[in-house]
Amino acid sequence: MSLSDEERRSLEELERGLVASDPDLDLQLRSGRLRGTGARMILGALAVLVGFALVISGIITQILIVGVAGFLVAGGGAYLLLSRLVLKRRIRRNGETGNEAGRGA
Repeated sequence: MSLSDEERRSLEELERGLVASDPDLDLQLRSGRLRGTGARMILGALAVLVGFALVISGIITQILIVGVAGFLVAGGGAYLLLSRLVLKRRIRRNGETGNEAGRGA
């Protein structure tokens, strides 16, 4: 199903407005690469899975270094996955405290 000329013009106008208002978002969308929180979450989750696979492989093969490496990779992945979340909570908590103090004064 194709778009009518009016719909196409409207979409092009919206696109031009988006490019003008936020050039960084436009660059990110055109590059097709994940950046920021989404990329960190995906990489973190993959690292945790690979780390667990290495830990299990180390246990099965009884090679200590493989298990330790898997543990470190899983820990790094968990850090990537959760660090942004914890940081957001701390900022939000501190921001709310600051706002309440400002209202009371």
